[in-house]
Amino acid sequence: MAEEGNSVLASALLMEAMSSTPPAATPDFTHHDFYLNRELSWLEFNARVLGEAADPSQPLLERVRFLSIFGSNLDEFFEIRIAGVKQQIESKSGHVGPDHLTAGEIFEAAQRRAHELVNEAYRVWNQDLVPALAKEGVRFHKVADLPPEVIAWTERYFRDEIFPTLTPLAIDPSHPFPQLANKSHNLIVSLQRPEDGPAYAIVQIPKLFPRLQRLPAELEPLVGSGRHYIFLQGIIRQHLSLLFAGLVVKESHAFRMTRNSDLYIDEEEAENLLETIEDELRQRSKGNAVRLEVADTAPDDIVKFLLDNFGLTAADFYRLPGPINFLHLEPLYGSSDFPRLKDKPFQAAVARALAGGADIFEVLRRQDVLLHHPYEGFSSVVDFVERASNDPNVLALKLTLYRTNVGSPIVRALIRAAEEHHKQVTVLVELKARFDEENNIRWARALADAGVHVVYGLVGLKTHCKMMMVVRRDDDRVRIYAHLGTGNYNNSTARFYTDLGLLTTNPEITNEVAAVFNNLTGLSEFHGGKKLILAPFEMRERFLALIKREQELGSKGRIIVKLNSLVEETIIAALYEAAAAGVQIDLIIRGICCLRPGIPGVSENIRVRSIVGRFLEHSRIYWFGNDGAPLVYLGSADWMGRSFDRRVEVVFPVEDAALRSRITDEILTTFLRDNVKAHLLRWDGRYEKVQRAEGEELQQAQYTFRKIAREQTSRIAGATPPA
Repeated sequence: MAEEGNSVLASALLMEAMSSTPPAATPDFTHHDFYLNRELSWLEFNARVLGEAADPSQPLLERVRFLSIFGSNLDEFFEIRIAGVKQQIESKSGHVGPDHLTAGEIFEAAQRRAHELVNEAYRVWNQDLVPALAKEGVRFHKVADLPPEVIAWTERYFRDEIFPTLTPLAIDPSHPFPQLANKSHNLIVSLQRPEDGPAYAIVQIPKLFPRLQRLPAELEPLVGSGRHYIFLQGIIRQHLSLLFAGLVVKESHAFRMTRNSDLYIDEEEAENLLETIEDELRQRSKGNAVRLEVADTAPDDIVKFLLDNFGLTAADFYRLPGPINFLHLEPLYGSSDFPRLKDKPFQAAVARALAGGADIFEVLRRQDVLLHHPYEGFSSVVDFVERASNDPNVLALKLTLYRTNVGSPIVRALIRAAEEHHKQVTVLVELKARFDEENNIRWARALADAGVHVVYGLVGLKTHCKMMMVVRRDDDRVRIYAHLGTGNYNNSTARFYTDLGLLTTNPEITNEVAAVFNNLTGLSEFHGGKKLILAPFEMRERFLALIKREQELGSKGRIIVKLNSLVEETIIAALYEAAAAGVQIDLIIRGICCLRPGIPGVSENIRVRSIVGRFLEHSRIYWFGNDGAPLVYLGSADWMGRSFDRRVEVVFPVEDAALRSRITDEILTTFLRDNVKAHLLRWDGRYEKVQRAEGEELQQAQYTFRKIAREQTSRIAGATPPA
């Protein structure tokens, strides 16, 4: 009961930090009572991810996967967001956001909520997932509890493979506390020396070996039926005495420390941006510590020793009753041994217009093509680039590269186009794509070596837009073919990120795409677009005008927007004004939402829903009723300050009436009907699952889209391929 009381108290304090009573209606829509805190809203998003791990209706290993995603998300939250909050506290910054919470208040509320979530994550693991996995024959063991023959195998494995890679690091007056890498997995070992007394040492768990190891098949019958696993740290801990000859190993405990991992770059002062970022990346692992995670077996004196050496306080400390990092469970999910414990494999459909090996250039001369990933395969985009790179009639290719995967077929096609076919190829590589910097640097060098024109974008801005153009000499004239998307040119993440892409030869759009590339790579000035909406030049003003137009229609106004995050306060204020004027507004926001829906007289006409499911909702859709003639835009921009002011973003219209109808009637309507995975945001920052009426049919958006894709594949398979 005490633990339950503490949880209730923590929740109450969190709600108090987000305002404990509904704010009164006021004409000042910028008032801080109308804004939820960004960091606390993000934590509620990760709570919804954790909710998927706790959901017993999910396949068992999908629940394990969501637990890993929860942990990975939380890592980045501490590396970037909490690190920034701590810097504000240390610098005594008086800055407050639109919610008027100070950095100290945010830190306290965020740590309180993060501790609640971590405690819940380990409850899910220990009380739900471990017993459920055991029922399926998947068991985890401590090395000391295994039969002697199996312990002997772990010792041989330790001696032959692990031991040579380990480097024990003593800590004493002549050996200072070592510089440990960000998020490295370590053991702190308490030793007894015969003459000098107690001492400490650090042993880093090497990344060379899987952190979760399955026992050899021939040994598993000695333990019992099923599949049996041990953690790498358990093998090392069991045999530490072999590493410290002549010393007595008293105890050892796993720990992990998280560092500030943001990059701080003055681009105007950097003579070579690529080299500057490389230097910063080398420093990333040395940032200030922001969080300490320690196995729950560690006594208080060892915890204090670690906190003191990392310059942290008790508020930064997390005691973990289980795996030190849920990402260590990935080998379990990646195994092919348990297909029935995962979601059924999904085979993406081919877009109807491109089925049967249709010539993509011929198709695009006739019509625009909308791609809905991952339900329709990203292979169509890859095929477009590969065909363009090999087509003798293609003169030039240009593309923005924000995040892509190792071994990217798109990048290899671009290299081939320049190196083998001598086409003009230009790639704008964003070196500052967070946590993908090293990968992008490697691709930038490879592209430049192949003769590709590599550009790093505009000083002070992050190029986040996703666009590509192909210049081709057709029979009638030279024509530009363009692809604009909401997601990255990454065929790996495209299998589980939901995104939309538009392929078009509409000259009003493609000519503006060409102008944007010239603006990014040359010195040309931007004079505004008629079709495209661009940041940082005009996006805020254009969206405010679209919202204002709906406001003027009053109760006839209608807005539907799907985003990852909604933070920008001028946009939120405009939405409040429109809602107060009678406009019905539906916001489908996967993650952060700083707007408070449901405030009487202010936002009671606004509904905010979040959908977390098998695929990561990543597409951005902006739909405005426009008095019965809907305007539909797609893009890569969330409604956050950085998107409007510090990024190059491209938002593009869907001009084709049939494609607009598909987005309205098939895609957005399906999201708004979801009563399985959808959560509704309350005014106080809490999310509640959509409640189904008695007898109401189950509606799950991502399942519906998969069903549509399967039906599409069946229809194509039964049809005669186009001539």
